[in-house]
Amino acid sequence: MKATEVNCLKFLQQPNQFVIPIYQRTYSWTLKQCQQLWHDIVRVAEDEEISGHFVGSIVYIEGGLYQVAAVPQLLVIDGQQRLTTLCLLLSALGKAIEASGEKLETNRKKIESYYLFNTQEEGEERYKLLLTQSDRETFIRLIEERELPQLASKQIVENYQYFENQIRKLEIDLNSLYRGISKLIIVNIALERDRDNPQLIFESLNSTGLDLSQADLIRNYVLMGLPPKEQEQIYNNYWYPMEQNFDRGSKSSLFDRFMRDYLTLKSKSGAIPNIRDVYSSFKNYVQKQAGTSIHDIITDVYHYSKHYVKLAFEQETDSKIKQALADINTLKVDVAYPFLLGIYEDYSQNLLMREEFVSILRLVESYVFRRAICGIPTNSMNKTFANFSREIDRENYLESVQLAFVRKDAYKRFPDDEEFRREFLVKDIYSFRNRNYLLRKLENHDRTKELVNPEDYTIEHIMPQNPKLSAQWQADLGESWQEIQGKYLHTIGNLTLTGYNSEYSDRPFWEKRDIKDGFADSPLRLNRMLAKLDGWNETEIKNRAEVLAGWAVKVWAVPAVQIDSQNLNVQQVLHEVFPTPAETYRSRHAEYLQGEVLELFEALRKRILNLDASVREEFKKFYIAYKTTTNFVDIVPQKSRLRLSINMKFDEIDDPKGLCRDVTNVGRWGNGDVEVGFSLLEQLDDVMALVRQAFDKHKEESEA
Repeated sequence: MKATEVNCLKFLQQPNQFVIPIYQRTYSWTLKQCQQLWHDIVRVAEDEEISGHFVGSIVYIEGGLYQVAAVPQLLVIDGQQRLTTLCLLLSALGKAIEASGEKLETNRKKIESYYLFNTQEEGEERYKLLLTQSDRETFIRLIEERELPQLASKQIVENYQYFENQIRKLEIDLNSLYRGISKLIIVNIALERDRDNPQLIFESLNSTGLDLSQADLIRNYVLMGLPPKEQEQIYNNYWYPMEQNFDRGSKSSLFDRFMRDYLTLKSKSGAIPNIRDVYSSFKNYVQKQAGTSIHDIITDVYHYSKHYVKLAFEQETDSKIKQALADINTLKVDVAYPFLLGIYEDYSQNLLMREEFVSILRLVESYVFRRAICGIPTNSMNKTFANFSREIDRENYLESVQLAFVRKDAYKRFPDDEEFRREFLVKDIYSFRNRNYLLRKLENHDRTKELVNPEDYTIEHIMPQNPKLSAQWQADLGESWQEIQGKYLHTIGNLTLTGYNSEYSDRPFWEKRDIKDGFADSPLRLNRMLAKLDGWNETEIKNRAEVLAGWAVKVWAVPAVQIDSQNLNVQQVLHEVFPTPAETYRSRHAEYLQGEVLELFEALRKRILNLDASVREEFKKFYIAYKTTTNFVDIVPQKSRLRLSINMKFDEIDDPKGLCRDVTNVGRWGNGDVEVGFSLLEQLDDVMALVRQAFDKHKEESEA
């Protein structure tokens, strides 16, 4: 590696061609960076005491790869943004000088022949700077003053126009501006392909992760080390089409999220990479794929990316699937994407029928929506969905997914009809983020055609929001009208849709019902029951809420499946495992597994089994073991409590509540140096926090 300080213009003036490799990201400087460069140039131009201004480094590979070209070609590893921006500014300056008609220190012809073109060459070798595929044509047509392509690179055009406008408004003369540009200095870093490792140098230059997205870093990692022909093949056939697909609607950041979700799906442990560490996770993933070529890995990435684009942009051609995806995306269930990627793949491989696929999508929607209504925290859902694929029996696909959902308990639970109905009745729906979605789904339940779009309507409070209700409203509601208004105002029973919100205003109920286009004339199902009522009061609000809650439990349904042995009560399990129990078993287990101890055991057992699909339960002679590859916790039933042996070193356990006892070198049934007594249901969450530590430890060790 050779590094030297050099004047920027002298560097450009050399008879070279700077080639931006296909694996580099596209030009991405915004007006903010251009403004900073412009202000720096104007400042040094006005200050004669400043002899130079450093603008960064240009790192390139010289020789080796493109040595057959007539003009020496330098592969730019870092610095394309400042190189491209400087060339845009020089092109705009050259044209401005020509338009001014003044005789200055330089002119357009010199600027172009020195810094923009290799004037003696033809074809692509004529240009000093060759950008990547999607930027190249726009840049060339700009500097040649030709008509721009139909799909011109937005950032290149905007920045060029910015420099044109700044030159027009320039308060110093064009000579001074040129002198300012002449003071720019770079560090010229030349690498030798046979001696330097461009990938390591590139990573160190971008180690902060501020300049490049994770997808940019991955692309460079994949392509930089390949021979040119293979680079072009992989880039043109796979990577560039992916970039184009993810660039729809300026959502290129979705590419990073896709790579994270792809890696989550591929992880055997369901590990979720941090969005800022996707590049590192991808490198680790590739290094573990012994015997798999980078071509095969990228082919697989590209394959799954097509599913992801269908998910994220709702590009599915099947209308029923597309609507289900739209509903899921309305709820912003990004955390479910690793799971959805997997079932999309299985659907594409005909492991799932269309109706089964739709059923699973609707199940995800119901799960997320019910939890939102019930106010269950969302911070665990990413792990829930990351591990879902491992719970699927592909011989009984739909039923196994349904079972996996209904087995969830505690903070992972799928709220049942009773809990959902209870919370739905009292929820502040008006302040609910997805209120339009909620009302749309209720209104269109069982409709197949002529669907209603809530965006065409506004939300109407049947009992008005005005805290100073009219005498008529107060009379209708009764003496407790203020309490009733405060309690039910924003709940589902008092909300509906209308296109005549301003006409309804704070009118009495009977007027809202009977005026032209009132509730009695409304084509909406949500308003049909209102048309038949004589008045509006607490009883009617509650009655209507009950009706709508009945609709809701059907719209967002819980799967109707039979729970398997993991959800049987302990006496059923004991009967299956020990149909004729031995005396030793009966004396050690059955004697104590009754009453409050049995209740404790059933609650704890269910939580442990729901840690992961890989957890196995074994009834031993003296204890009950829970294991993945080995035991992580063993339970010994005792007269008034459960004694747990947690398989960890005592100094490894995080025990903020001080529940653990050190039994190192003490003889006990069970494995591990940590003992915990469990005698109160209120301790369940704290005990499970300790058990999970052992589970996580042994799971990681088994996958290492």
